[in-house]
Amino acid sequence: MPAEFFTFREYMKKDEDLLTASMEDYLEMIYRLSKDTGFTRINDLAAALNVQPPSATKMVQKLAEAGYVNYERYGIILLSKNGEKRGRTLLERHRVVEDFLNLLGISEEILEETEKIEHTIGARTLNCLADFVNFFKDRPDLVRQFEAYRKRKREA
Repeated sequence: MPAEFFTFREYMKKDEDLLTASMEDYLEMIYRLSKDTGFTRINDLAAALNVQPPSATKMVQKLAEAGYVNYERYGIILLSKNGEKRGRTLLERHRVVEDFLNLLGISEEILEETEKIEHTIGARTLNCLADFVNFFKDRPDLVRQFEAYRKRKREA
């Protein structure tokens, strides 16, 4: 048993470089949208996140102040080197969590479940989860055995 317990908020305060979950979502999406072209625009970002352009503009301005993007009013959004690195990390985190949930057989509301987990998982735990996912991806026979086990369990 751990020596001390804290509330969720206190655990989250321990992360020194904490972006809000919304900031992470925006940065991840900017990275996704700009991967091929090197940039994106406010309207594309707003549409991808199902928000209004003024909301997207406000968040992009915050990300610009934090040094993750370069943005000019009515212009394009460019990731800084730090923004590109962090965006790539955020997208990879999303994919690891989503792959893990897929391995578990979770298909309904997988995006919602992925979003809930990805914003709270620590780096060490994520690395272990990535190893776990890759272990099973490299062993499809074990995945099939697990799926058969779950099927038998549900039928019992």
